[in-house]
Amino acid sequence: MALSNEPLDVVVLGLSITSSWGNGHATTYRALLRELARQGHGITFLERDVPWYAEQRDMPRPGFCRTELYCSLDDLRDRFTESIRHADLVIVGSYVPDGVEVGAFVQQTAHGAVAFYDINTPVTLAKLNRHDYEYLSPHLIPGYHLYLSFTGGPILRHMEQHYASPAARALYCSVDPELYRPMDEVEKHYDLGYLGTWSADRQPTLERLLIEPARHWPQGNFAVFGSQYPPDVQWPDNVARRNNMPPSDHAAFYNAQCFTLNVTRADMIRAGFCPSVRLFEAAACGTPIISDCWSGLDTLFEPGREILICATTAEALDVLQHLPEDSRREIGLRGRRRVLSEHTAAQRASQLVEMAREALDRLPSEAGSTRVTVRHVPERGR
Repeated sequence: MALSNEPLDVVVLGLSITSSWGNGHATTYRALLRELARQGHGITFLERDVPWYAEQRDMPRPGFCRTELYCSLDDLRDRFTESIRHADLVIVGSYVPDGVEVGAFVQQTAHGAVAFYDINTPVTLAKLNRHDYEYLSPHLIPGYHLYLSFTGGPILRHMEQHYASPAARALYCSVDPELYRPMDEVEKHYDLGYLGTWSADRQPTLERLLIEPARHWPQGNFAVFGSQYPPDVQWPDNVARRNNMPPSDHAAFYNAQCFTLNVTRADMIRAGFCPSVRLFEAAACGTPIISDCWSGLDTLFEPGREILICATTAEALDVLQHLPEDSRREIGLRGRRRVLSEHTAAQRASQLVEMAREALDRLPSEAGSTRVTVRHVPERGR
């Protein structure tokens, strides 16, 4: 095991780092692991080789970590047991295929600290409540020395008190300021834009804060970029549409907007303290954000100064049509300063290392007590 001032050997089993197609996990892992590497730590990323990502790999060989694909649980055991056993920290991410079985294997094998990285904590809790153990089951949670969560606030205490997590900690998403920055060369094409895949629970807010304003203000220019929108959505003529946009184009899209819209999933609103990476990406570009409201948002950005909160079509239209240009720019700049001071990938990497070292320090007293020996993995809920 690494000493307190030595680099860590980190193994991550995540949904994907090679392909950002249809998932936000890849950009999260890329930013976080790149910064870990810059800080001198060694990283191996293990990814299940699945056809839908194999056909859409936009970063097949990241230069900042060793990346290996495995085709089955047996392949994982045969080829990577030693790497997992001797790592200082092993992280299993949410939505990893066969995640319960993978987690059990990691807990039985690793000699260092083991962590679960939940990029979808409210969704995970809803699944656990339904006895749907797609990638995590309750009996595994006490065996993870760290439960790293994209969601902070009260949900962390719930994980410790209800599911016996030894240490539930917020590790929010983050942004790479080298990729997301103001681009003066990009012209403003849209008064308001939105980047996101369709979901039934987000659609009413999108209708209220973008589609209806577009209908009421035909002179305005709007954009919705994202996939899986059903054909029966009635788009006004002044709403530009694009089904897919690679992450490499996101920063330019944010820079092309006078304002960008943030819409939050219902599970995330109920949980609170659950920022989307889109918030930090847009803010890092200096683009003012119009957002729905949820508990904990004011701990990340100051409403009215660093972010704008709107609940109705009339409120959104008032911002778009009447906010002075100097005020618009200042809100964007304040939001960017807040992100650069608190929400960069480098800061998240430092937080992760600190939490990992604390978990390693606890290992002697925890060994043999919190780790679960799994003899039978229950069937996943349907």
